[in-house]
Amino acid sequence: MDGEIILNTQPDNDQATPAPTFGEALAYWIKLGFISFGGPAGQIAIMQTDCVDRRRWIDQGAFLRGLNYCMLLPGPEAQQLAAYIGWRLHGVKGALAAGLCFIIPGLLLMIGLAWLAAAHGDHTLVRAVFAGIKPVVVAIIVHAVWRIGRKACDTVAAVALAAFALFAIRVLEVPFPFLVLGAGALGALLPGLTWQKSGGDHDAPASSGTATVPSGIGRVFVLVAVFALLWVVVVAATVSLLGGDPFTDVAQLFTTAAFVTFGGAYAVLPYIADAGVNVHGWLSAGDMMNGLALAETTPGPLIMVTTYVGFFAGWNGPAGMTGAIGGIWAALLTTYVTFLPSFLFIIAGAPYVERLQSIAWARRALQAVTAAVVGVILNLAFFFGEGVFLPPSGVDPVAIAVAVVSLGLLMGTRIQLPALVGLGALWGLLHTLVLA
Repeated sequence: MDGEIILNTQPDNDQATPAPTFGEALAYWIKLGFISFGGPAGQIAIMQTDCVDRRRWIDQGAFLRGLNYCMLLPGPEAQQLAAYIGWRLHGVKGALAAGLCFIIPGLLLMIGLAWLAAAHGDHTLVRAVFAGIKPVVVAIIVHAVWRIGRKACDTVAAVALAAFALFAIRVLEVPFPFLVLGAGALGALLPGLTWQKSGGDHDAPASSGTATVPSGIGRVFVLVAVFALLWVVVVAATVSLLGGDPFTDVAQLFTTAAFVTFGGAYAVLPYIADAGVNVHGWLSAGDMMNGLALAETTPGPLIMVTTYVGFFAGWNGPAGMTGAIGGIWAALLTTYVTFLPSFLFIIAGAPYVERLQSIAWARRALQAVTAAVVGVILNLAFFFGEGVFLPPSGVDPVAIAVAVVSLGLLMGTRIQLPALVGLGALWGLLHTLVLA
């Protein structure tokens, strides 16, 4: 949902070749973890090319049905799709291998970059790089509003819901989880409203809304209990060994975020930014923007920005746990509770994909949530834009110009986000060393 996903849709009866060995698949998942740049659109396109078109590990119809299911879930759909393909190939161990390999390279890079920002962010050159990146980040967010909004808000009802979401979160200060739940309930309970003319990028088959899932619901309850136990054990052990501050707040915030990340990472960023900056004071708004820029330029899902925020929570933690040790531990805990639900959704729900995606009320709920998310993302642009364009010294015309040029490049060219962020960093260095 974060981008336009263009797939080579072959006939459904295109037969997949025999499944690879687990070792062959694992080698591919490791490779994918290091090359998964470009956001969900690029990541899904890579898996389409490799797993469907070239290797034929999964046929086109199954790939699209898996993608439809992942787009109904909270969390990063590309990572979940990789886990789903892994599950189809090798069961639970395949899902774990694919899902973990998708995030581990980005996790390690993000921890290293977060340390650089926390430990050396006041260095002249590092500060210059981040100063050049910040207006680019605002442009990226505005472009995300346009990119998602042109499809999610193509009806009067959707535009009205997006506008109300912006008003609710910016003026009424309604918490983001309540907005998601409210929009989802509105979509599910009001079938007479049309949220999207097109029905979304990948419409599931129409149904009366009475579809059921296969038997075996006890299996789902067992898996939920197992994953809940995994969450409790790790969080409790961390709090017991290291204390509650900041780890209790870290676990609570990012677990909640994991269950309300509908509409892509940009949707939940305002919630995370407000909690990290204004509620807990783990980092500044500028630090948050730096983390978003870094997440855009590293492999893996954009939601890895949570790892960055978690590192700062530990870095600035209580006496005795500040610095790199606290930062690394908090970053690992953040990543754990952020992605644990994604594995639950895939391992528990994968056997029921064929039925679940045909439930009409679920599709309507997702469409309504996506429309509301457009207003939430626009609020994120205001949140960051105020700090970048209206610093204490007054209006910054240079930052505005950089943002406008960046937005023009995004709208008018095929420039990749890592390249654009790199140009912003280069501009920051030149402005500091030559022009300032």
